[in-house]
Amino acid sequence: MIGVFIVDDDFMVAKVHSGFVSALDGFEVVGTAATGGEAIQEIERLRPDLVLLDVYLPDMTGLEVLRRLRSAGSPSDVIVISAARDVDSIRSALRGGVLHYLVKPFDRRTFEARLRDYASLHGQLTELGEVAQGDVDRIFGGTNPGTPSAVPATPKGISPETLELVRSALGEAGSDGLSATECSERTGLARVSARRYLEQLVTDQQADVRQRYGTAGRPERRFTLRGQRRPG
Repeated sequence: MIGVFIVDDDFMVAKVHSGFVSALDGFEVVGTAATGGEAIQEIERLRPDLVLLDVYLPDMTGLEVLRRLRSAGSPSDVIVISAARDVDSIRSALRGGVLHYLVKPFDRRTFEARLRDYASLHGQLTELGEVAQGDVDRIFGGTNPGTPSAVPATPKGISPETLELVRSALGEAGSDGLSATECSERTGLARVSARRYLEQLVTDQQADVRQRYGTAGRPERRFTLRGQRRPG
């Protein structure tokens, strides 16, 4: 089992990434941190196989976290996951020995593909003793950061990660679904934002919406993940 530690100051993003990791066979989330200081302390204590590291943190940059981990001799592998697109950040990450650099936003398939690449690399290094040049070429070729990532087809202002968070909340709600208010309470989003993401799922044909009439007042719009059976 590959232990993964997630570093991100946005709790919703960390929650989504945790869900992605936990859904993959052979992976488990061993911890999370929202600050650089906490990350360094916990990574030293837990010694995870892989760290998913954001660059923008409240107390220090993720690149500073990376530098301190390497200075301390941390054996954990690192994949940077960040909205930072400047060349200096990418260059610093490469110098710090990261295995990959994922630029936000990205879709779930891209995320899972990078972790599966890592699992393959992890397995090869575990099994190999002495390597030939062909083994080295295969290993380094499989972690080439130049491979383009898929661009998520979501409208401007719609985050793929937040959309996945709302979709997951709908799935957990079952056949009765959620109203925008209930979705807001479960995800921590503002009610207006929750409704916008719910309606985007309807547009994407991933969810259905129906009116539920009460004893008084306006009917309530309830959203259900497509494929969930509705109560009879």
